[in-house]
Order: sequence, then structure tokens, then C-alpha cells
Amino acid sequence: MNTNPIEPQSLSFDDTEIAFKHQSDKELKKSYWLFKAISNNILVNVGPFITKIAMAIKLPISKIIKRTIFKQFCGGETIEECTATINKLAKAGVGTILDYSVEGEEEEKIFEKTATEVINTIKKAVEMPQAIPFCVFKITGIARYQLLEKINDKKELTKLESFEWQKAMLRLENIAKTAHSFQKPIMIDAEESWIQDAIDSLALDLMRIYNKEKAIIYNTYQLYRHDKLSCLITDLTIAQAEGFVLGAKLVRGAYMEKERKRALEMGYASPIQTDKAATDRDYNLALSFCLDNLNDVNFVLGTHNQHSCEVLIEKMEFKGIENDYPAVYFSQLLGMSDNLSFNLADANYNVAKYVPYGPVKAVLPYLFRRAEENTAIAGQMGRELKLISSEMKRRGI
Repeated sequence: MNTNPIEPQSLSFDDTEIAFKHQSDKELKKSYWLFKAISNNILVNVGPFITKIAMAIKLPISKIIKRTIFKQFCGGETIEECTATINKLAKAGVGTILDYSVEGEEEEKIFEKTATEVINTIKKAVEMPQAIPFCVFKITGIARYQLLEKINDKKELTKLESFEWQKAMLRLENIAKTAHSFQKPIMIDAEESWIQDAIDSLALDLMRIYNKEKAIIYNTYQLYRHDKLSCLITDLTIAQAEGFVLGAKLVRGAYMEKERKRALEMGYASPIQTDKAATDRDYNLALSFCLDNLNDVNFVLGTHNQHSCEVLIEKMEFKGIENDYPAVYFSQLLGMSDNLSFNLADANYNVAKYVPYGPVKAVLPYLFRRAEENTAIAGQMGRELKLISSEMKRRGI
């Protein structure tokens, strides 16, 4: 461990030389033009429609996507293809969170394949323990969405649905057992509020079994929901009372527009915070709460928000917590906020990038959601472009 924490003034998130050291001149230019394109809302809005048409008439759209947006935000189509990205990140001290990003499926055979693939990510992490500190998956990757809705609403299942749910739970149990047997932490991603209660319940049940000594199972808390700070506090109280370690990944959230629209259409109170300031407040309170309870919680700060990173750094320094304390991680998405990830790693903080992978066509929903989220984040594209432009100028390209 680092016994001499870095002084605040020596860590600069504006240091583009460190932020983009892993990118060649050619790669940097491609990133610049891609973010330029993403910042165009028209392109983002019509992209999914154009892609569907192109695929329907068998245009080679997959090749174009793979060389552009896919290359920026994904590690490859297979685990093997991700190896180069994993090694590249590891060279700079940045870990990888392998994420098989196939979603929106409904067939049992695909759920089985996804569960097998998640287990394969765990095995890959065992092969590269320093380079891959976590794996991650979505419950909707291994269980049918509509079935989760019925479970969430505590509706009675038919016999066929009960059998289907048992099979989904066997897949989940197999993933959790594998992670525990290899002592490799795995995170369960958050999803929409109308299935999240069911996911939260499953995550806590798994923690009761597998988090007795350390955090193997992590649940995700979306702090753009006004109830999630209290949920985090309640879950830690349960963990302390029952004698297990809480694993928590803190994010702001990914379904805001969908959540608000559904609440309006169905006539119930929106679960989303009234404004960004409330989200930021709860997010920073959540990270402070976790830091105050490190004996009982391990957490990952999943954020592209520089201020939240600075808040955590300052609080760690104030408490005398080493930069690389194993229970605290920072995390960002591959292809975004490299100024945060690589400068944090350079300062010896624990950092890991989400590295999604999967067949190009199957990963398209993830990619377009990334593009839509990017344009929705105030200042995100401008910040990315400004930093890349600064580094291009520094390099004279």
C-alpha cells in the first residue's frame, strides 16, 4: 500500500499527457471526430433508425460500426478480442471490468449462453487477477424482463413461469458460486425501478451467503433515485446486523428519461430526484457514508463526475486512508473520461474501466444508449472534446 498519500495539488485531472498516453496520434484523432459526431444530436437520434434499415437491406453497417463507435466504447466481440484492451489498460495501472453487454433478449437458450459467458468472464479474471479486479452482469441478461416485473410486483406465477424462474435462479446461483469459489468480486448492474426491488432482494440474499468474509457480490445504487441513499443505509444496517460485508457500486443512473416518462404516463410519483443538485448531494453523501463504514462495506465509485472524485480523494486524505486501499475503487466507462481514470491510476488510486464486449449487432442497444446518455450529460461532450483538443495541440497534431 501507498503510505504516502498524494498531495491534492499534484493530481490534476487536466493533465492530458497522462490521460491520453495510451492513445496513438491516429487513435486520438479518431476519438476527436467520433465525439464530434456524437455531440450532434441529430446523428444520435437517427442512428438507431438508419442502422435498422441498413441491416434490413444487408448493408455492411456492422463493419462501419465496429471501426468507429464500437472500437471507442467496446473491447471486442469476444473475451479473446478484449485481451489487447485489458493489457493496454493494465500497462497504465487501470483495471478492467469485463461486461458481456448483450441485452433485451427473451429466449432461454440465449439466457443460458449469457450465463455461461458471465462465468467465462470470471475465469478470464482469474487468469489475469491484477488486470481484471471485477466482473459484472445484468439480471435481465439471464432472466426474462416480463418475468422480473411479475416477481417485482409480487404477482402469482403460473406453473410454467415458476419453472422458468427456477431455471433463472439456477443460472444466478451458478454465477455467484463461481465468483465465490474463485474469490473474484462480481457486480450486479442496476436496472429500471419497476424491476429493481426484485434485483435488490436477490443481491442481498446472495450477499448473505457469499459476503461473509469479504465483498464478492456487489449491488448497484442509482443515486438519481430519491430513495436510494436511504436504501444504501438500510442495507448496511442489515449487513451489520447479519454479519456480512456490503458490496456497493455507486452510480448516478442510466434510465432517467424512461423513468420520468413512465411515471407520467401511468400516474405515479417519479422515483427520480427533482433536479441534478439533489442527485449530486445524495451521491456525495453516499460515498461519504461508505467511507465512514469501511469495516462493513466495500464500494466502487462509478462516475464521470470530476467533483465527486475530488470529494472522495479529499475525504480519503483527511481520514488518512491510503490511495490504493483495497475496499475503495473508482470506475469509468471505456472510451470516456480518460482524464479521470488515467490520472487517478497514475496517482496510485484503484481504478477500473467498464469494458463491454459482445457481437456488434447484439451490443448496438448498449452503444446507442451510451451515445444518447453522452449527449444528455451537460457539458460531457464539450469536456471530452476540449481535453482531446488540448492533447492534440500539445502533441502538435
